Amino acid sequence: MTIIAITWDDTAGREGAGAVRLLDQTLLPGVSEHRVIDTTAALVDAIAELAVRGAPALGVAGAMGVVVAMDEGAREGWDDAQVQEAVDRVRHARPTAVNLAWGVDQVRPVMAEGRDAVLEAARRVAREDEAANRELSRLGADWLLALIDRPRLRVLTHCNSGSLATSAWGTALGVIRELHARDRIELVYADETRPLLQGSRLTAFELAQDGIPHVVQADGAASSTILRGLVDLAVVGADRIAANGDAANKIGTLGVALACRDAGIPFMVAAPWSTVDLSMADGSGIEIEERSGDEVTVFGGVRVAPEGSAGFNPAFDVTPARLVDAVATERGVAQPRAGQDLWSIAT
Repeated sequence: MTIIAITWDDTAGREGAGAVRLLDQTLLPGVSEHRVIDTTAALVDAIAELAVRGAPALGVAGAMGVVVAMDEGAREGWDDAQVQEAVDRVRHARPTAVNLAWGVDQVRPVMAEGRDAVLEAARRVAREDEAANRELSRLGADWLLALIDRPRLRVLTHCNSGSLATSAWGTALGVIRELHARDRIELVYADETRPLLQGSRLTAFELAQDGIPHVVQADGAASSTILRGLVDLAVVGADRIAANGDAANKIGTLGVALACRDAGIPFMVAAPWSTVDLSMADGSGIEIEERSGDEVTVFGGVRVAPEGSAGFNPAFDVTPARLVDAVATERGVAQPRAGQDLWSIAT
């Protein structure tokens, strides 16, 4: 089953002028419902609420958001400064994922050529993302199979980095899909990914759709699963990768990397080149988004922590390059732990 997280619908929106159509990931897996987005405020809200999420998907949202801003400006009679302000609101809707700003910046220079030129550029961002994901998945699978001598692999992944997090196919889950297509997957351990359960709700949903053998485990079980010898490798996505290989990803990723290092098994980060930020020498400058503490203290609408107990809710952590065995991109596979930074595959 092909899952499309975000696309442009030419006939949706006000007056049939077109709009972003995105699968509302806050409702999955129980309800499959789309949001039609034709205002920048609605897009910013969808990004903040994680109705659309995942670094590559946010890149597409950013690119298409420029079209939304231009259409909204035409309807509302905005001047150029107001349109640019709306574009900036989209660009800064989430701070950690570099792809959101990258997507805006890919199409912004085309604004002077008109709305249709921007839309075509945004669609190109989506097409190129899928192509990049498929290539990095092939390269990542090749690297892993050359390293690990087992007929079928037991893989751990954290958060969701599949079709739902991209324009199509996926990054870390794309590597898993590639391995599955080669009949090299024994079992996938999908961390539930608290507090919003992107692993149990979204990754398990995609694995089930594809018929890939898997189990869902509590985040706290991951280190034990690795150290008990039940896992051959871990592969995760990323929201920003610094030049040295430091990688920001969903909170809890760092613990997985530490366990992999102790167990002596590979820890791979899989992401398109659009997630690499060569302007950052290392991850010390990556801004860590902090979300509402209610996501930790309230579950299913019911408060699960005592009144007066505040929630601490960083959305991401940064895994140091010294723990990252490989970064798989469409340009090649870098090996930060061995001293090979991302500049080595930049061209």
